[in-house]
Amino acid sequence: MTVQTSRRYILLSGAALATLMLPGCQSMPGLSLTEAIRRLLTIASQNAFALLLQPGGFYDSSVARISLPDKLGGERGTGILSVVLQSRQFRDRLQRQLNRAAEKGAERAAPLVADAVRNLSIEDAASVVRGGPQAATSFLRGKMGPALLEAMLPGISDGLRLFDDQIISQAVRSVAGFDVAALAQDITRKADDSIWAAIGLEESAIRTNPQKTNDPLLIGVFGLTR
Repeated sequence: MTVQTSRRYILLSGAALATLMLPGCQSMPGLSLTEAIRRLLTIASQNAFALLLQPGGFYDSSVARISLPDKLGGERGTGILSVVLQSRQFRDRLQRQLNRAAEKGAERAAPLVADAVRNLSIEDAASVVRGGPQAATSFLRGKMGPALLEAMLPGISDGLRLFDDQIISQAVRSVAGFDVAALAQDITRKADDSIWAAIGLEESAIRTNPQKTNDPLLIGVFGLTR
C-alpha cells in the first residue's frame, strides 16, 4: 500500500468514525448499524449456545457454571448442613447434575434468543455500537425481559427429574422447607444469568477482534470503533 493510499484510508476511516459518533446516526456509508448489531448478537449467541448445549457445557464454563443453592451447601449458605450435604463428594455430584438440568432449559432458550435477535428493534443503534464490550447483550436482555425465565423453568424441572440418580432427591429431602419446585426456580434464575454472561463474553470477543468473524459488516463497523 502506497503512502498516498494509506493516507486516504486513514482519512476515510476517520470520517466514518466521526459519522458514527453523531447522535442518532443509524448508518455509515454502506454500513447499517442496526444490521451490524443483529449480526453481532447472532454470532455471539450462536457461539454461546454451541458451548452451553454440549454435555457439561454449563459445568465446564468459567462464566456459566451454576452454583449450589445456599440451602444445599452453596458458598453463601450459613445454616448447619445435613450429614449428607457435608460430604464434598456428594455436593460435587449434585452440582454436576444441576448443571446438566440447566442444559435442558437452555435448549428452550436458544430459539427464543435467535427469534428476538431477528426481530430486534433498535432505537439508537449508534449508542449500542459505541457502548461497552457487552452493550448489545445488555440491550437484548432488557428487551426480552423475563422471557427466558418463563421458557426455561419447565425444561429445567424436567431436567431435574431426568438426571436425578437419587442425588437430587436425597439432597432436597435433607433440607426442611425446600422442594424440587424451589430448586427448579433457583436453577432457572442462575441459568438465565449464565446464558447472558456467556453471550456477553462472546460479544466482547467479537468487538475485540471482529476480523475473526470474516464478516465484512462487523469488521467495517466494529473495526472502526476500536
